[in-house]
Amino acid sequence: MADRYASFAHSGIGKAVVKRLGLPNPPRLRRYRPGQPLVEAPVLVDGAPHGRLADPVRELLTAAGVPLGDEAPLGGLVFDATGIVDSTGLRALYDFFHPRARALRPSGRVVVLGTPPESCENPREATAQRALEGLTRSIGKEFGRGATAQLGYVTPGAEAGIESTLRFLLSARSAYVSGQVIRIGPGEVTPPEDWERPLAGRVALVTGAARGIGAAIAQVLARDGARVIALDVPAAGESLAEVANDIKGETLQLDLTAGDAPARLAEYLRTRHGGVDVVVHNAGITRDKTIGRMDPDRWDRVLDVNLSSQERINDELVDRGLIRTGGRIVGVASIAGIAGNRGQTNYATSKAGVIGLVRSMAPLLADRNITVNAVAPGFIETRMTAKMPLALREAGRRMNSLAQGGRPVDVAETIAWFASPGSGGVTGNVVRVCGQSLLGA
Repeated sequence: MADRYASFAHSGIGKAVVKRLGLPNPPRLRRYRPGQPLVEAPVLVDGAPHGRLADPVRELLTAAGVPLGDEAPLGGLVFDATGIVDSTGLRALYDFFHPRARALRPSGRVVVLGTPPESCENPREATAQRALEGLTRSIGKEFGRGATAQLGYVTPGAEAGIESTLRFLLSARSAYVSGQVIRIGPGEVTPPEDWERPLAGRVALVTGAARGIGAAIAQVLARDGARVIALDVPAAGESLAEVANDIKGETLQLDLTAGDAPARLAEYLRTRHGGVDVVVHNAGITRDKTIGRMDPDRWDRVLDVNLSSQERINDELVDRGLIRTGGRIVGVASIAGIAGNRGQTNYATSKAGVIGLVRSMAPLLADRNITVNAVAPGFIETRMTAKMPLALREAGRRMNSLAQGGRPVDVAETIAWFASPGSGGVTGNVVRVCGQSLLGA
């Protein structure tokens, strides 16, 4: 659905009205187009003394053709904070960002790299590193004009695994991701031969692929080179076929809550492809009522589709060895699973469960060289949000640092980053695709 307020705010008279009345001013976001440069303006890379990441970052950005420099307007600011070992060292952040707060071009990128507090050598270093979260989340709310800010915690020894994440965060693919904390740990990283098609030769399964976010996920994974199996319920067969035909993929009509669904899916993947490389659990439903008015079927149905079916499928595919080495599992959670939502206790419970699934399975699957992560979308412009009452819809759009709703492609781009062979050190993460929503943590 078109955002009429944003269209007005971008018009000549609208700009004047918005400025005079102090109304929300949604910027035009830079989104990815195939063939565009990774970053369209110089990136400044600096860091605190004795940091371990500034030099590797400069080397990989130079190799990627990204111009480096300190001449405004800048496309990005990258600061290596791994050399900060106590609270007094945090002054280096002020000294770097204060004179450059207005130096970023529209849709510029800020990335701060640190050490996970749990990996620090002593409490003072851990304290200083945890402080970085407040910095990046505040910058995401201050710099404006579509700028985003992220924090990447890089475990010592995992320096070789940062390229995929840095490329995502600096590029237009992360247009609606801001204020996030991403952990990069040890893992087998296979840089793709072509960063424009990192999933070439890989098989990807996308559930709930007939429309909306699921269709966008299928399209982006296919664009990035994957052979996509688009799965949805038989009732959505016509829409599902349109999606699959558009991306030259496959369709699989299956009710994931059926008792034999995991076995049927596993057999399909075994006989057709010998396994699967990427599994995206996008299928989900809502059956909204306050818990005091909710009948048991609404509770059971939402939990079964949104959470329990994922567990059953994961167990079947993992136990049968059908998720290949270097495989990726990605769940679609929701900001409701983080902040809760009135009238959606069943939905919020299921989506919080997806987050729990990711966090609990990540260490277990690491031994198999399989990563598991989740996205948590906020307000995304879909047919479902278009049916919301006007006041609620406008509140959902404006209550974030970017003052607008996201698009299905924003969720899909984040999932494609998780799915990349270069993201082997990224596991157990839950990344909100919400424009840095003002709701929740």
